[in-house]
Amino acid sequence: MNKGIQTSLFEMEKTENIPLAERMRPRVLQEFIGQTHIVYEGSLLSRAIKADKLGSCIFWGAPGTGKTSLANIIANTTGGHFEKMNAVSSGVSDAKKVIEQATERFNRFGQKTYLFLDECHRWNKAQSDCMLPAIERGFVTFIGSTTENPYVSMTRAIVSRCRVFEFKSLTVNDILSGLKQALSRDVVLSKMKLDVDEDALTYFANTAAGDLRNAFNALELAVMTTAPDSTGRIHIDKLTASQSMQKKPLSVDQQMYYDMISAFIKSMRGSDANAALFWFERLIQSGADPMLLARRIVIQSAEDVGLADPMALPIAVSAMTALQNIGLPEARIPLSQAILYICNAPKSNSVEHALMLASEDAIANPEKQVPAHLADKSFPRDTESPDATPYKYPHNYGGWVEQQYLPDGLTDRQYYFPSGNGQDTGCRQKKK
Repeated sequence: MNKGIQTSLFEMEKTENIPLAERMRPRVLQEFIGQTHIVYEGSLLSRAIKADKLGSCIFWGAPGTGKTSLANIIANTTGGHFEKMNAVSSGVSDAKKVIEQATERFNRFGQKTYLFLDECHRWNKAQSDCMLPAIERGFVTFIGSTTENPYVSMTRAIVSRCRVFEFKSLTVNDILSGLKQALSRDVVLSKMKLDVDEDALTYFANTAAGDLRNAFNALELAVMTTAPDSTGRIHIDKLTASQSMQKKPLSVDQQMYYDMISAFIKSMRGSDANAALFWFERLIQSGADPMLLARRIVIQSAEDVGLADPMALPIAVSAMTALQNIGLPEARIPLSQAILYICNAPKSNSVEHALMLASEDAIANPEKQVPAHLADKSFPRDTESPDATPYKYPHNYGGWVEQQYLPDGLTDRQYYFPSGNGQDTGCRQKKK
């Protein structure tokens, strides 16, 4: 076989082995998909990239939203030297080597270095600190990529020297556009006889969870595993699409995780059953520990319902016990029942308020003694005064009798204030 033909076949096979998502990476800004809130004609980011004047920045967003793709566009556009590193596999020595080379490059040729650091939230303080002088002196322009909130997960020194650009999940239309581009211009797919139904493309886009890479992977898997018909054509329908689309776990970073827990709690407190169930399921689908959610449900039953409906607490505890005994997915049903009960119950925070007030006094008054008539009589003590106040057994007085229970100096304190909601009327507390 001719050597040139051999090389050509080898290159073709090599290209085919590269994943579709990698083959479809944009090379110029015009090919970039999504993030129209930061990448549009005349935007700050677009102007900086075109003028090769981009300063240090951090791209923050979910997987498959274009962070690495935009970094590749910068690499293709800049006249500077472009370095790529991954924070998982690099150490302080790797960072120092990049800095040394960048310094020499700048001093000898006046050329600046762009450092693209993937998963930059994984860098520790030592790695970050060694990079700071090079960033400040202009030898290195830092471009970080992260799925975690940089204000939470990264050192403040690095973040303060960078502009943070938040990447949002792609829309269904963004993903549809990317899939259609792949069919028309990908070096492999465009040469194949493909018939992809519109509802199949829509299924890919709807179930990709805003991740274009996920949609590309599913389309490629569908094409490569579907046998051609007698004419050599490959037909992809919605059924094939559904079989090829791996369900993608809902992606959340640390801040989003805590934000969703906060939304879940506040939705129960606010009696919005629909929102509470939505955030509960969103957390479950994101991989949250179901026992953590069960504990929150128990807490809410006492904190926000409390004495307004005392049945909320045993129902919440029963739901948590059900989770312990039967596990997911079935335990989602009793947990949802408890959520709905809490949402529909009257609300009162008198329990939490009373606890807070009592706790403040207990901490502030550690020296207070138990009134003599309430003390345990099982232990020997100094002879009591003949005129000491005797203990009055409430049942001898019809269930309640007025006497001192709080220590001297605190007898005027009131911690429990009935809300009047539901059963929280204070009927068991004798009014003075």
